[in-house]
Amino acid sequence: MNLWLRRFAFVGLAATVIDIGSAVLLIQIGIPTVISDLVALTVAAVVARILHEKITLINDPHARWIRNIKVFAAVVTIAGITDLIILTSLGPGDGVGECFVAKLTAVLGAAVTRGISYRFVLFREVRKQQLQPNSENFIALKPRVTLIIPTYEEADRISTTLSVVDSQLRSAFSKSDDIEVIVVDDGSKDDTSEIARKAGADLVIRLESNQGKGAAIRAGVREANGSVVAFTDADLAYNPRQVLELVELVEKGYDMVVGSRQHVETKNLVRAGRFREIGGRIINVATFMLLLGQYRDTQCGLKAFNSKVAKSLFAAGTIDGFSFDVELFHLAERWNLSLIEVPVEVENSTRSSVNALRDGVLLLFDLVKIRQRARSGKYPDHLAIQIPSSDQ
Repeated sequence: MNLWLRRFAFVGLAATVIDIGSAVLLIQIGIPTVISDLVALTVAAVVARILHEKITLINDPHARWIRNIKVFAAVVTIAGITDLIILTSLGPGDGVGECFVAKLTAVLGAAVTRGISYRFVLFREVRKQQLQPNSENFIALKPRVTLIIPTYEEADRISTTLSVVDSQLRSAFSKSDDIEVIVVDDGSKDDTSEIARKAGADLVIRLESNQGKGAAIRAGVREANGSVVAFTDADLAYNPRQVLELVELVEKGYDMVVGSRQHVETKNLVRAGRFREIGGRIINVATFMLLLGQYRDTQCGLKAFNSKVAKSLFAAGTIDGFSFDVELFHLAERWNLSLIEVPVEVENSTRSSVNALRDGVLLLFDLVKIRQRARSGKYPDHLAIQIPSSDQ
């Protein structure tokens, strides 16, 4: 058992012992059950809050539900009501043993309620914060947008991809230099890089070995010059013109705008395979173990950020593969960034490097890595990079 689990178990056990012990003692000396339980619950809640904040969750963004007294009080109240209802329904009995069993049952019922209400109350709190635009983080630069396209073994279609980007997106801007397109070749063994240069990419970055989509986009973000940094897939599963909507939302103050294939308004022009859809939903459920907000789709290949946020996020990121998106969401929550999900029009490609089973297993391992890094305080607690304003 690692140190964090030992601390968590200790705090939980301490609070439980105080709760049960106090309630049983007070009831046995003749104090009414309701009053005894309320006193025990209050003392245990105060002790748990102090110990979790100072010991267990000191470097963990999940501690915000403890630091926020309103959220903490709401969760504790809901769990306390459950505890009180169960205890009074069972009746504490006359003996210490009967009283102990009744209170223990009430504590277990309250624990289940607390877990459910914790997710519900915290989800509402996190999403409410995220949906408030924050224009202070936005810095106007030129070009207006940097679009990053990660590629691997795309020699046969990268030229077509760039042609579509040029006709559907570049032409939509008032000035030709409002957008720069960066193609990142993730260690392809074919001529992807050379063809991308000839096809008109503003910058082509080639990684010497295949490192993963996260590493490819990170390399592109480091070289990005735009006020808004966006990325999309080389298979054009998302029409490039959709980038415009994301850009406008970033310019209105959202730090991070993410496409969602599960949004109620999303249109699937060509559906993904059934197994891949199921795999995607399982992945989204798995992310609930890490993320505070219940996002519909963390893995959508269409996202946009203001430049300052993008550079900070990817500089702090450590995941090179398929799970890098989840790490971005975690950091966004950690830094209290504004975030909004938008519907997309998606045409799933028949050729994809995504393997639902393989990548799903790898994602679970990466979730553990991200959680461990978060608990050990290895992520920055705020935006790590400041970008000077530019009049260029």
